[in-house]
Amino acid sequence: MKKLISFKIILLIAFGLLLTLQGCKKSVNGVDNPKNTLIKGQKNLSATKSGPISVCYIEVNNNSILDVGKYTLASNGANVFDIGIIFAANINYDTSADTAQLYFNTQVSAVLTNAATQIKPLQNQGIKVLLSILGNHEGAGICNFPTQAAAQKFAVLLSNAVTKYGLDGIDFDDEYADYGTNGTGQPNAYSFVYLVTALRQLMPNKTISFYDYGPAASELSYNGVTVGSKVNYSWNAVYGTWSVPSVPGLSNSQLGPAAIDISSTSQSTATSLAQETVSNGYGVYLTYNLSDADTHTYISGFTNALYGSNAVYNASGGSGGGGSTGFTGTHSIISVQSGLALDGGANTQGTNIQLYGSNNTSDQKWTVTASGSGYSIISAQSGLALDGGANTQGTYPWLYGSNSTVDQQWKITASGSGYSITSVQSGLALDGGPNTQGTNPWLYTANGTIDQQWTFQ
Repeated sequence: MKKLISFKIILLIAFGLLLTLQGCKKSVNGVDNPKNTLIKGQKNLSATKSGPISVCYIEVNNNSILDVGKYTLASNGANVFDIGIIFAANINYDTSADTAQLYFNTQVSAVLTNAATQIKPLQNQGIKVLLSILGNHEGAGICNFPTQAAAQKFAVLLSNAVTKYGLDGIDFDDEYADYGTNGTGQPNAYSFVYLVTALRQLMPNKTISFYDYGPAASELSYNGVTVGSKVNYSWNAVYGTWSVPSVPGLSNSQLGPAAIDISSTSQSTATSLAQETVSNGYGVYLTYNLSDADTHTYISGFTNALYGSNAVYNASGGSGGGGSTGFTGTHSIISVQSGLALDGGANTQGTNIQLYGSNNTSDQKWTVTASGSGYSIISAQSGLALDGGANTQGTYPWLYGSNSTVDQQWKITASGSGYSITSVQSGLALDGGPNTQGTNPWLYTANGTIDQQWTFQ
């Protein structure tokens, strides 16, 4: 009888605990939310979607890689794009050393060296960032390494770049190599296989993709080893068309037969190709040429077909703006125009900030934290906050005791080759003015010019 009573007590306790847990599931931030739906204004970092992955190449010479993070699904806040590709690094040819070299132009270098603000925010949002590798008219490409050792050497360069800049992988595009230039060899049967085999050994858990184009598309197996056994994905390279990549070793879930250019493929074609992707059970949908402009209406055409939802444009998405955490941490803030650093100067309350040669001292270190509708920017030297002061055009921001008021809140958004820093209070932008050493940056109407572009390093 004693055991029976104990069992009843245990049942009552368990039942009460179950009710408590069910009650906990109903509330999100104190609001009844039985379906766990997204509350307005809340960013759903754990949102997922069902359907093919969406991949987007960004021409970083003209647009920001952060654009891939600005689109979410209206239904649940999941990212529209799963992979963003920096287009593109190059394979150059060193004639003196007779070897292929990895080369970054100014725009690609700016993205990579500012990984904390260009790459990490996207990754924090759940988006993978790959670096595309492209020929550069110098005779070197992914398909004409003279030896296996040469292919392995280039794979090391790629792996080192992935590690150094915190990337999620490498994409290969066999265009513009101009094989034979500078006395280089023609494409051969083993180069691409050797390259991806070596890279997979160096990066066992990273993503490798292949843009199905060029001589490499005909050299996908050697001595029983297939490119498909080493790469994660391959996709069609002709925009506005449907063509299934013939890559031995890859399943339909790893292939993208549909490819669209957002700037030129009609919305009806983009939608039709998305529908074909789903109905035929393929796992990738490829897009190219996403611009800085809001194109959510066009994008909704294919997201409805892929995921049953319209797309939503979030101007601060990917950039960490508007109170998210992409910029949090301590940085030097550098003028894109002059290369001079934002400096606390005297670093006492009421003094103006100034531009000064970058020297990595604590005077030039700023701690960025989410605050209100933007960010607070605090001097690491003095603990004083960057304050808009009078917050009128032509006035100089100064250092003032941190108080979390709107005068000390700043929006940080992608702009040109860097970011604009805009007062939440006035909407005016931090402007380098003459942009010479010792001058005081001022507040000025936001105009997107290089004087108002800053990088965080």
